[in-house]
Amino acid sequence: MARAVETCVHCGFCLPACPTYQVLGEEMDSPRGRIVLMKQVLEGTLTLADAQPHIDRCLGCLGCVTACPSGVPYGDLIVPFRSGPESGAQPLLDRLQRQVLLDTLESPALFRAAARLGQVAKRVERMLPARVKPMVALLPDQLPPPITLPALTPARGPRRGRVALLAGCVQQALDPEISLATLRVLAANGVEVVVPPDQGCCGALALHCGEADRAYARATALSRAFPADVDAIVTNAAGCGSAMKEYGHAFEDRAQASALRAFSARVQDVSEYLDALGLITPPPLPSPVIVAYHDACHLAHAQGIRRAPRALLGAIPNLTLVEIPGGDTCCGSAGLYNVEHPDIAAALGARKAEAIHATGAQAVAAGNIGCLVQMATGLARAGVSMPVRHTMQLLDSAYSPP
Repeated sequence: MARAVETCVHCGFCLPACPTYQVLGEEMDSPRGRIVLMKQVLEGTLTLADAQPHIDRCLGCLGCVTACPSGVPYGDLIVPFRSGPESGAQPLLDRLQRQVLLDTLESPALFRAAARLGQVAKRVERMLPARVKPMVALLPDQLPPPITLPALTPARGPRRGRVALLAGCVQQALDPEISLATLRVLAANGVEVVVPPDQGCCGALALHCGEADRAYARATALSRAFPADVDAIVTNAAGCGSAMKEYGHAFEDRAQASALRAFSARVQDVSEYLDALGLITPPPLPSPVIVAYHDACHLAHAQGIRRAPRALLGAIPNLTLVEIPGGDTCCGSAGLYNVEHPDIAAALGARKAEAIHATGAQAVAAGNIGCLVQMATGLARAGVSMPVRHTMQLLDSAYSPP
């Protein structure tokens, strides 16, 4: 960590790329400012309690990594720092809230129960404690019925590949149609898909907010649940894919490091996999549509995947793809962030909604459930009616028109 801290030359290229700096305008809420704080904590000239608020306000979007000319591995700094032995410096209520959120979001069944409770709580929202209001506000008015994904989806036509799909946690509850669309798109491209029945949470939320032990337990259990006889382990959630690709590095000092490193090497985003396989051109959409594409931070910055989803969407006849001004800027979702820092998240969501509306697009696409929910919320608050869809859902609408 100390070596990575020393890599920063404080040039300032990260400032315009940092969402919290854009909103707050404070040096200590920028990447280079946080690096200074981390250095001072490591040297013992600053207490973690003093640095913690600024560290916690980081979204972990890694936009600074893309912008940095010196190659500072900021992600390798912020995650271990949040996971360090002093991370318990947070107030007790904050730690309890985080545990409740993780328990709920990692379990589709608990999330459904929370959503039902939230529907009741919304009726008395004015009377709720300030700490609870952001959680209730983000809960949907209703959830789609639960869906059990088939254990095996055969390829249509000659088989070109065989993969295993991560089902996800929050996505299963909020929009299970994304995974069904993914299965249909893969099948239409000659890919057989296995969905391991005993898989659980990948640990992304825990890893990215500094709960390393919890994330390690989730990672080891998940790696054991997936079969070896597949070409790749694919995910349709950028946050999950990013975490799964980080296992080898994040847990390099743990007992299962070697197995997790091998598991990580097999993980691919579904857009990455399909682009490498070679997309079978879908039929034209029933009518022309203009779609704005949003770069999910954990797809573009963490995984470096930008071209593949654009190539897939650009291959759909009757679909015109447009770019969002400042499209690689975080929308403000970032796992637990929009609950723990609702004001900053809302400001970023409003900016993103305004930028999307300015494109003149008729729909917006992204590759991460958190971004989809955040953008839908921001657009609704701005009074803009626009479909928000996963890349796989748009492809599915071409292969399987209603």
